[in-house]
Amino acid sequence: MKNTIPTKLFWVDLEMTGLDASQDVILEVAAEVTDFSFNTLETYEAIVQHPAELVLDRMQKNTWWQNYPANRDEFVRKTVDGKPSHVIESELVALIEKHFGDEPAVLAGNSIHSDRAFIRQWWRALDLKLHYRMLDVSAWKVFMQGAYGVEYEKKDVHRAFDDIQASIAELNYYLEWFKTNGVVHE
Repeated sequence: MKNTIPTKLFWVDLEMTGLDASQDVILEVAAEVTDFSFNTLETYEAIVQHPAELVLDRMQKNTWWQNYPANRDEFVRKTVDGKPSHVIESELVALIEKHFGDEPAVLAGNSIHSDRAFIRQWWRALDLKLHYRMLDVSAWKVFMQGAYGVEYEKKDVHRAFDDIQASIAELNYYLEWFKTNGVVHE
């Protein structure tokens, strides 16, 4: 894997009941396969099936959800009719196989290490399809803020697909900043 040159990116965002992969559960997943010009090749979205009581119980243990009551209530309603977790995992594995073949997929997103921890905990077959390297947009944020004082403002939506779009837009913003300031990204 070390010498594999990636040809595409596998953008993922998960919404979870909290940040402890051993205690919390995945509520929603979105994935987007792009090339390195960020052209979309395919997207995927799903809500994970859980009993409403489980979701509500886990959310009540996490004060973060108090700031997002509309999202919380929507997830509590929708997870009952969501897809079983193993079906979602199979569909995501098939998406990777379709677009990456034998190439390990490079996971991309914001603070992607948290999503990777949940993937490792709950979707082991998917985790095995992923490259050990990841493209974390939050690392770019740290560098751009610290080195250049560049800030990127994004909306606080906390829905998986919207968050992927925001991550791609944020990385594009930083790359454009480099172009504008004399550093070219092709």
